[in-house]
Amino acid sequence: MLIIFGVLSVSFILTYMLPGDPAKMMLGQRADEESVQAVRNELGLNKPVYEQYVNFIVKACRFDLGKSYLTNRDVAKTILEKFPSTAILSITAILFAAFAGVLIGVISAVKPYTFYDYISIIVALIGISIPQFVLALLMVYVFGAELKWFPISGYIDGGWQYIVLPAFALALRPMAITARITRTSMLEVLNMDYIKTARAKGLTEFKVIMKHALRNALNPTVTALSSSFAATLGGVFFIEYIFNWPGIGSLAMDSIMKLDFPMIQGSILFSAIVFVVINFLVDVSYAYLDPKVKLS
Repeated sequence: MLIIFGVLSVSFILTYMLPGDPAKMMLGQRADEESVQAVRNELGLNKPVYEQYVNFIVKACRFDLGKSYLTNRDVAKTILEKFPSTAILSITAILFAAFAGVLIGVISAVKPYTFYDYISIIVALIGISIPQFVLALLMVYVFGAELKWFPISGYIDGGWQYIVLPAFALALRPMAITARITRTSMLEVLNMDYIKTARAKGLTEFKVIMKHALRNALNPTVTALSSSFAATLGGVFFIEYIFNWPGIGSLAMDSIMKLDFPMIQGSILFSAIVFVVINFLVDVSYAYLDPKVKLS
């Protein structure tokens, strides 16, 4: 709850500090001062800051996120309508990052200091070094505009080709981090005595790696993926905006441009709640991955 309260407070402060006047944004820059003041009174923007803050917190505790300044639609309802698109993109990216990252990390650990290992190091360095929005723009230009392999904007239900570029742009960084952490953890586990014992019993190398080594090496990887999820939530705002993906990220970016305070605050709050829930599920998963960890 403290995290959610902190997010509510920070989101209010940030929106309050945004340059510009929502009333003028709604009416246009040529609107007369009397009309602007009338709109400000209607929206409650003329009240003292502390009063606006208290009203905002009280309404948020009642799950009342208000209505959009621009569309007059319920903020919570609008966000829930956009959430499935964001969920599809984020889950696809995280699943790809987890699968590809763990696979690359395991191969690098099993074959250290080989051609495969050096390639994975290069991929990891590229993935960690390039900002996601830069990678997205490069992919739009190369694979969309020049090669025309994939569409560069929008989304149509059932059209898997629309998700390829934004999902990969979102997944590359967490994939690279996952690969490096999995490699380091696997190298440590593969030198343990129980791995040598398993091999001495005549178990196949595949079974030794998958059943005995990988499961015990996954805790740091799961922690890394949990942290990467936070970065994914942040990155999805820019990725959705670049690819015109109809999700919460695009909604939030558009709301920031138009000073739609309730929509901005609602989007930030919803993302924070999702982040807290995911971290809780990750903590619970430790008990399954590591028998030494017990739920209390």
